[in-house]
Amino acid sequence: MTNQEAAFSRLAEADYPRWFTNSVVVALFVTAGRVFFDSLAGYALARLRFRGRGALFAAVIAVMAVPGVVLLIPKFLVLNQLGIYDSYAGMIVPLLTDAAGIFIMKQFFESIPVSVEEAARIDGASTFRIFWSVVLPMAKPALITLTILSFQGSWNELPHFIVSRQSPELNTLTSGVASLVSGQLGEGNQYPIKLAAALLMTIPVALVFFAFQRHFVRGGTAGATKG
Repeated sequence: MTNQEAAFSRLAEADYPRWFTNSVVVALFVTAGRVFFDSLAGYALARLRFRGRGALFAAVIAVMAVPGVVLLIPKFLVLNQLGIYDSYAGMIVPLLTDAAGIFIMKQFFESIPVSVEEAARIDGASTFRIFWSVVLPMAKPALITLTILSFQGSWNELPHFIVSRQSPELNTLTSGVASLVSGQLGEGNQYPIKLAAALLMTIPVALVFFAFQRHFVRGGTAGATKG
């Protein structure tokens, strides 16, 4: 057996398939949630007029300036209080929205002409209908950017998964590979296993990036042509 085959065999023994499955489940749910909720919040901040809108947007910007490590202990305490610690819900729900995604969507929605929405409103469309059927399809470049960033961020997330779970069955690729680095599977540095895990961990992110990059370029070119 070659060194490469031995490395992949050890990964299978380390429950790599379960880590991969957990990462896929979490990344898909988080990506879908961020695309939907960040778009809703971005549209509300860009178009709806309500009391405290400026203060709310300032709070979103402030959250972007807070280092993630500062929030780890509060996250742990809140997850315990809600009773979702050490569960898929505890791993997914806190990541369903992010300030950067809201900011990206708000800025893009503000670049869309208001006249498009006014025409739909004259035809009797509701606010959500205008958002879902008129504005959102026009925001394809921003949506694809948010999809790439959300998938990449949730796939590579580690600190949150450290404080939101403790069961080995809920290990994701990042926390599982971290256990390899700490030497959990035995003595020695085990560089072949680490490199094999890192390679397999990188492939899905690279595939998503290159698949959506083509659509992003096309969407950006189309928008520039229309402009």
